[in-house]
Amino acid sequence: MKRMMIASLFLIIGCKEEKKEAVVTQPESEMKENVVQETKPQVNESEEAKKWLEESIEDYFKSDLGSLDKNMQKITTKDYYDYKGDAMNVDMDVDGSLTEQEFKNKWKGKFDIKKAGVGVGFLIAGQDWSKIQVTKCQLLSENKNSYLFDVVLTDKEPKEVYPIKVKVMKENGSFLIADVLQDVPEFN
Repeated sequence: MKRMMIASLFLIIGCKEEKKEAVVTQPESEMKENVVQETKPQVNESEEAKKWLEESIEDYFKSDLGSLDKNMQKITTKDYYDYKGDAMNVDMDVDGSLTEQEFKNKWKGKFDIKKAGVGVGFLIAGQDWSKIQVTKCQLLSENKNSYLFDVVLTDKEPKEVYPIKVKVMKENGSFLIADVLQDVPEFN
């Protein structure tokens, strides 16, 4: 009888261990399935850059006139901010302004100086505006962390249209304007 009890005890212990193994294996396969289901679709960075650019431009023109320079600095790379600052002040009677030739010599290797918008403001050629809106923002090209957009800004009150090309770069996890290609309007 003792032998039978010992044999039964081993049988019971053996059965319990098998059940544990089956229970342990089941949650592992369920976990693998859950991981696959919870993966997020890949983010389309060019769409994020476009959205950021549209919002940043419109917010820039909604800000107070006294904070435009500070806001420009927040949404542009340091190089572009310095470049556009020089372009806006070419041949002006202000401290640090450059002659046209000095401007060309300083920036010709880094930017397309023919499209700098010399003598005109950031993003638009007009000095006064009522409500600037982005009416077109189309991706032209992308290269790693750089995106080039064809942008049209419209000011409905004076009925002005400003076509520009804007290069956006992603630096340290955030987008910044790295260049704006704009023509100087010709007046009659």
